[in-house]
Amino acid sequence: MPLFRIQHNTKYSYDRLIQESINEIRIFPIESPDQHVLEQDLMITGNPEVQVFFDYWGNKTGTFNLLAPHRELIINSRLLVRTPESTDLHINFVSSFSELPVESAGNLKMLELSNPDPIHSQSQILEIVQLVRRPDDAVAITINNCSDFVFEQFKYIPGITNIETTIDEILEKRAGVCQDFAHILLQVLRTMHIPSRYVSGYICPHRTGLRGEGATHAWVEAWIPGSGWTGIDPTNKVWVTNNHVKLAVGRNFTDCSPARGSFKGTANQHLSVLVSVDYEDGQSVEEIHDVQTGKEPTPVDSRHFSPAAQQ
Repeated sequence: MPLFRIQHNTKYSYDRLIQESINEIRIFPIESPDQHVLEQDLMITGNPEVQVFFDYWGNKTGTFNLLAPHRELIINSRLLVRTPESTDLHINFVSSFSELPVESAGNLKMLELSNPDPIHSQSQILEIVQLVRRPDDAVAITINNCSDFVFEQFKYIPGITNIETTIDEILEKRAGVCQDFAHILLQVLRTMHIPSRYVSGYICPHRTGLRGEGATHAWVEAWIPGSGWTGIDPTNKVWVTNNHVKLAVGRNFTDCSPARGSFKGTANQHLSVLVSVDYEDGQSVEEIHDVQTGKEPTPVDSRHFSPAAQQ
């Protein structure tokens, strides 16, 4: 039962004073039989009161305001998380596509997660479906084939995309990072009407050599009849076990952004994130990441974008 100490430090710096910063955070790990949050300390510049609620997707979400003029905002989360599940897979590899409508009947969220986004390059997605789906394959086998395809056909190149890169742009580049791999896999699975959702979280060090170890990460959960929501990581070509710590789920990155908000002012902003993970045997991994949002701040309502899945 691995035990991880995780620090997630998000720092916004501004080249002049800004004010009335209004923020929303999703940095509270999901409590489930698969992971237990033993401790969490949250420290925020100015020590504002954090109002907590559960959003549409069931994610624990915090909101806070920092009204006083400031040139820096730091959100620092320190976690102690245990993931009791073993690395053994408990997946139904025989359930068929005919069972999907039965288990999702009447569930509006499942329906929403079963339909692909409208994109210009959907014909390319259909070509991928034709390559990976065989008529008699079970749902889980098809999901695995789709993940393998994304891993093998898209290059992992940090910095080539940003948090606003579209599916059409990813298909054109045939490259990206974990957020991009997840978005492509979601589009492929939903084209086959497999309910699928985006997941943000961390990969923790376990001497596995996985891409993104010790950093924020993104993967996919797909609905498998007889198994329910099951995680698969196309960036690493693996099913998710107890090395992944889950923060939030949603239809896409926007639903899971660890931190976002707005402020009043004309300042330019710089966003950097430090994530460090300590394993119980003393192994430690640390990543510092400067984030490109792909958009310059606007004079009055400047957006904060989070690097949730850009490692």
